[in-house]
Amino acid sequence: MQKIEVGGALIEYAWFPPAPREDDRLSTAPIVFLHHGFGCVADWKAFPTKVAMATGHPALAYSRRGCGASSALPGPRDIGYLHEEARQFLPMLLDALGVDRCHPYGHSDGATIALLFASAFPDRALSSIVEAPHVFAEKLTLDGVAALSQRYETDPALREKLARYHRDPDGAFLVWARTWLLPEFRDWTIVGELDKLRLPLLVIQGSTDPFGTLEHARLIGERAGQCVSILELAESGHNPHVEAESAILKAVVDFLREAEKCSVDRTEDKYKSR
Repeated sequence: MQKIEVGGALIEYAWFPPAPREDDRLSTAPIVFLHHGFGCVADWKAFPTKVAMATGHPALAYSRRGCGASSALPGPRDIGYLHEEARQFLPMLLDALGVDRCHPYGHSDGATIALLFASAFPDRALSSIVEAPHVFAEKLTLDGVAALSQRYETDPALREKLARYHRDPDGAFLVWARTWLLPEFRDWTIVGELDKLRLPLLVIQGSTDPFGTLEHARLIGERAGQCVSILELAESGHNPHVEAESAILKAVVDFLREAEKCSVDRTEDKYKSR
């Protein structure tokens, strides 16, 4: 993995090369992987490589501040931290890495960041895949965070597991959990911002997810209003890309193929009209 300085922080990142593509007309904009609340590059394991090889897109993953081997956060978070990551830090990182347009792929917190980035920068997000997204503070989510937080305090094995991925596991986990458990987080929502989304979206939700229900996907489909595909996986929980990897890979390949065809068609129509 490599590191790059962004906004005064050192951020670890990794590129995953694609397989050769048959049609060089199609965009090779990267898929940018955005991890869950206390994830990191290594936590994705081999999944970005598999997606890159299956789709023909390069893939980029990075660890947000406080996670993996990236710099620590400068201080506690508030309930605006997802907006800050999506609309301030992520654009700076992409600029530093020379990435103009991309296909954000977000998981959990990362899915929310992907939605917020796409709504703020419609010219930079070509399409987006969001897995187990959060668009409001659902009681199931808050209860799940509280239970996981209690487990972290009482189960040394959980901290030991996270220590394999993070330089500071306490910082990575506790900052995330304590932010979600702030009293004011109960009223947090981005539902009103979903109306700004104007790009192809693939929404993936496991039906047994202990951190969220299909209501988030339903709201995205209802409010985003354009090219939204919803994939509900009956036997999957909060980590569909782990628990149903083959199904996710097929869905991503099919989704990007259709999204890219629309992009090529729009480009050709633009030239024909001149």
